[in-house]
Amino acid sequence: MRPLVDTVIEDARWQGFGLARAAERAAGAALAGLGLDPAGFSLVVMGCSDARIAGLNADFRGKPRPTNVLSWPSDERAAAAEGAAPDLPAPGSPDDPVELGDIAIAWDTCMAEAEAAQKSAHDHVTHLIVHATLHLLGYDHIRDGDATRMEGLETAILARLGVADPYS
Repeated sequence: MRPLVDTVIEDARWQGFGLARAAERAAGAALAGLGLDPAGFSLVVMGCSDARIAGLNADFRGKPRPTNVLSWPSDERAAAAEGAAPDLPAPGSPDDPVELGDIAIAWDTCMAEAEAAQKSAHDHVTHLIVHATLHLLGYDHIRDGDATRMEGLETAILARLGVADPYS
């Protein structure tokens, strides 16, 4: 089962990419990788341009520049102790899933990063959506111990999807 992903396309280039399917697959893998039933959760993924994400980044983070992906968790779930796992939410039902939050992903930056790293665009987008889904669940990478935990989870989840370690 996969999570309910409401995909909003603000930049038409995402339409031909298959963002809805990619987001469902990546978010579902992140949830399953943590032992959660993906069918019990929902989230929103917006495919946008660099201009749109730069505005969001300015509004919400005070950084008026484009970035690859942003996330807004529906609840604060972060672990108090560095390197500890956050309190994960219990899944709802497929008819009444738990809302995790929203993700915005920018076409221009994602495609440029994939090209610069000589990765497939699909693998890079998959990584960014797994990364953002973990943020929705309370994982972060500001403190070293948290970053180590989060990167390890990302690597393991991506390996199950056949995506190479993005940190190697």
